[in-house]
Amino acid sequence: MLGGMMAGHTESGGETIEKNGKKYKLFYGMSSETAMKRHAGGVAEYRASEGKTVEVPYRGDVEETVRDILGGIRSTCTYVGAAKLKELSRRTTFIRVTQQLNPVFNNP
Repeated sequence: MLGGMMAGHTESGGETIEKNGKKYKLFYGMSSETAMKRHAGGVAEYRASEGKTVEVPYRGDVEETVRDILGGIRSTCTYVGAAKLKELSRRTTFIRVTQQLNPVFNNP
């Protein structure tokens, strides 16, 4: 799930706003109340909205972020000795993280 990593870029879908001289993009997940109102006509009685709408700092074009992601994947493959991407899952162990602090999405 790359939504949060891609948010804030020129190519991302959210509205661009300006506050105190700084640009932001609105970011919301597709199960959020914002998405349901914009794309499905509202929140159905039987559904609970998940997630929230946040203002993400504007980050320019997405190209640099994609390069960073690819560089991280290449570096990871090198660390674990995977010559090909399909070898990556065989050379690693999945560890579930149950608690995480993300200052961008934990705004009040």
